[in-house]
Amino acid sequence: MAEIQGAGVGLVLEDFKFSHGSDLPDADGKPARIFRVGGIKSTDGRDVDITINQLYISGPDSNYGETLSPVNLGRLVNPYRIDVVDGNAIGIPDKAVLEIAAPAMVPVGQGVDCLSSSATAGSGTCASRPASDGFRGERTDIGMQMNIAVGDDRSGNINIHAKSAVIDGSYLRLWGDDGRRQMLGQFKLNFFSPEVSINACDQSGIMCGSRILMADFVLQLALGNRLQPVFFDVDGTGNFVLDVAAIRKPAAGTIGRDGKRGSSNVQAWDFYHGYYTNPEYRSSLHIGNLGVGSQNFGSARVQGMLTQYLQIRTKDLAP
Repeated sequence: MAEIQGAGVGLVLEDFKFSHGSDLPDADGKPARIFRVGGIKSTDGRDVDITINQLYISGPDSNYGETLSPVNLGRLVNPYRIDVVDGNAIGIPDKAVLEIAAPAMVPVGQGVDCLSSSATAGSGTCASRPASDGFRGERTDIGMQMNIAVGDDRSGNINIHAKSAVIDGSYLRLWGDDGRRQMLGQFKLNFFSPEVSINACDQSGIMCGSRILMADFVLQLALGNRLQPVFFDVDGTGNFVLDVAAIRKPAAGTIGRDGKRGSSNVQAWDFYHGYYTNPEYRSSLHIGNLGVGSQNFGSARVQGMLTQYLQIRTKDLAP
């Protein structure tokens, strides 16, 4: 304890396994333990009920949640973190920032490939290692089965699964704004998986439609940054508002007609150049192969998306 210096909390879970079971009564007829979201109405006034029938976190080869095994979450040398960091060190001046973060990315020589389930040391930038003989690794099979009922119609389930998933380099940062008196945030999600699948089944789970299969799935989502943070608010009607406002203008200065730094105000040119070229502000999506049932549609890629303005506002659909 004498060595603790208030540097935040590191979290590592070894031999971890989690499963939330079915909404159906068990073999003894005992009431089911459920995770349900209610209080929602459809446009025609019927109750909408969202029930999570299955939610799991497992080691590899879980067969879509059928065979669960333990897995490690985080490493002692690179744990999950809950910390209050100095905003001056991350481009948020004079603020204390709450940071909740997954294991950090590492240099190539120290990490492993983020997608391959047989990756070896020195092959990539992820700290979380895949499982091998006698070693559970830090990559999880995760998934859920979700049922959405509208009124009396509870006809089908939606299933979402990801194999050997990695979220290294992801974080959520939160701080306060003195001017707007709101909570601000910066969200970065890195999600790597060699296989993400989605399908729908009937209520019994036996009859299922074609599976949408996304191989070598990589999502790198950046929402908010030090120049355009995410604002969180609740409006006068009680609805939630998420807002990425327009970029704040730099100090007065003009950009030359040729767009070059030499003919421009240096401060203004550097401001815009840093904003448009910083890879940390951009989002990407890569799918190695998209398949539906027995049909393959090849790869897909969206690269370098920049969120310059965004507003998401919930609405009450009750009549």
